[in-house]
Amino acid sequence: MNSKKAYIAGGCFWGMEELFRKQPGVIDTEVGYMGGENANPTYENHSGHAEALEITYDADKTNFKAILNFFFCIHDPTTVNRQGNDLGSSYRSAIFYQNDEEKKEAEHMILKVNDSGRWQQPVATTLEPFKEFYPAEDYHQDYLEKNPGGYTCHFVRFGSY
Repeated sequence: MNSKKAYIAGGCFWGMEELFRKQPGVIDTEVGYMGGENANPTYENHSGHAEALEITYDADKTNFKAILNFFFCIHDPTTVNRQGNDLGSSYRSAIFYQNDEEKKEAEHMILKVNDSGRWQQPVATTLEPFKEFYPAEDYHQDYLEKNPGGYTCHFVRFGSY
């Protein structure tokens, strides 16, 4: 197996994880924190960190472009620091790229989403270099599997871009 990882943020990590876990080629998902100021963040103390998702995928069955495509189909990438009822930088839309190839792919996908005309506002998703992923507490992992009636603002809004 040719496993790779992708790191994204698009609002509450519970809903993102629930939808991504079912995608073809996705091997595993883990929710956590990225892009902030403090080491070893917690839910109560994650200043500047986004609620993020680590996606482990089989590169022989899917790719970074497909991950990004689905990402832009399941959240509103035009809001700054907001998804649904969730407000603050924890809920920003971000792609944490690991290399120049991923950065270029993300830039291309943002242009494609903007050019699609599906959104009234331009994409506000930030591109941030990968630094470190901090796994969230155990009770956040697989949250919507454990709590099927739990809150989520994520759903498939569009088909492929």
